[in-house]
Amino acid sequence: MSEWWTEWATYGLSDLLMFSQRSYYRMIALYNEAVWPAHLPALVAGLVVIGCVARPGPRTHCVAMLVLAAAWAWVAWAYHLQRYADINTAGPWFALAFGVQALLLCFMALRLHGAAPARMQKHVALSLSGLAVIGYPLLALGSGRGWGQAEVFGIAPDPTAIATLGVLLACRAHPVAWLIPLAWCAVSGATLMELRVGYAWLLPTFAILAAAAGLLFRHAGSSAAR
Repeated sequence: MSEWWTEWATYGLSDLLMFSQRSYYRMIALYNEAVWPAHLPALVAGLVVIGCVARPGPRTHCVAMLVLAAAWAWVAWAYHLQRYADINTAGPWFALAFGVQALLLCFMALRLHGAAPARMQKHVALSLSGLAVIGYPLLALGSGRGWGQAEVFGIAPDPTAIATLGVLLACRAHPVAWLIPLAWCAVSGATLMELRVGYAWLLPTFAILAAAAGLLFRHAGSSAAR
């Protein structure tokens, strides 16, 4: 028993990955080629999300949640189930998690209240959403991979998760809604680190920033209410 446990404990994430950095981005390139021109309405949807965060209110929060729900559902099916599952056996489980998050966002869209975020909270949320929609696709160019391997909000999971954290922060969403986006940032960030991707630190950094801001403003709101 002890020998089995010792042998199992020596395994790391690198031993569980069944693909290389080249295979990973080749998959993204083929995926982008297959779903084009879905990137154009996805970009418009991302700009709608940014606009909703910039002008917080019950209606705009509802619109943002519904747009995000559609994005999570699409990524669950088109990315995780149809493509990522071909190189990663965990792909179907990721698809299930993204589907659950889509349903949760739909449910939240019907139950959001009109609480406006604090000014600094709004700025952090807007920055996260803007970086996800506008900045994240540019990482492909900065890494020398070209537009064919760009990761776009609503098409790829990473920018979709980051933008979602921005909206959840702006909406002062219940902590349960944060669990899957934060978990994905941790899982994907660890995967990119094992693949030796230069910007792998971005996902966990954004997740920590969003979570810290959420906790800070929630605590400040609770203190002000007393």
